Amino acid sequence: AEWYQRVLGLQRQFEEPHHHSDQGGYAVVLGTPDMSLNIGLDHHPANSGEGFDPTRTGLDHVCFPVNNTDALAAWATHLDHHGVANSGVYPMEGTPFFLLTFTDPDGIQLELIAFAG
Repeated sequence: AEWYQRVLGLQRQFEEPHHHSDQGGYAVVLGTPDMSLNIGLDHHPANSGEGFDPTRTGLDHVCFPVNNTDALAAWATHLDHHGVANSGVYPMEGTPFFLLTFTDPDGIQLELIAFAG
């Protein structure tokens, strides 16, 4: 949660216990002040410690749009400032889009995308 707050500027909204669960898990919900974007970071006590794996069925990555390639470049600088390894801005071959990719501390790939025009 701290990483998402520090690096992406999300604010802690609330913590919520998993409903109908006897395992005692919970989610920390982070988001923007206007609640137009929210994410839940879940803690599952039954997890035996295995990390995220994008090759398993389920989440592979999350992509967020930004206004333009200048915004992508600013994000690359911001990520560098916070010590977050990233791809740098690059064109998506065969499309009119540019990408910037990086991973969160759990290894989940995050992407920022902008239309080239």
